[in-house]
Amino acid sequence: MTTAIIVFAHGSRIEPANQAVRTVAADLARAGGYPIVEAAFLELGTPSLEEAADLLVAQGVERIIIIPYFLTPGTHLERDLPAIVQRILKKHQDIQVIDTASLDGHPGLVQILAERARTVLLSPTHSNKT
Repeated sequence: MTTAIIVFAHGSRIEPANQAVRTVAADLARAGGYPIVEAAFLELGTPSLEEAADLLVAQGVERIIIIPYFLTPGTHLERDLPAIVQRILKKHQDIQVIDTASLDGHPGLVQILAERARTVLLSPTHSNKT
């Protein structure tokens, strides 16, 4: 079964923010050995989640794993994402779509926060820069 991953983010009017999500998707493809990884956006960025799914199905993908690039669960993951998944499944009845949890609660987040703090504390130039 051909599987693809979609890194699903909110989207931004600031295009470099959208491009950062695309870069994360490309990095995931390289680091994880996943051959097909796409970025998709809820709004303010392209492609949309539905457009990305259409593209992947056209490439012969049979299973799509959606990884929300959201820090915490909320309205977008509890209401919007399930509605979009249902539209995708209605349009493409022969595929499987699985969405994962948000990033919230993942132990790696604590490690990232600790690393960020260490970076500042070990810096010879403690500044009040934000």
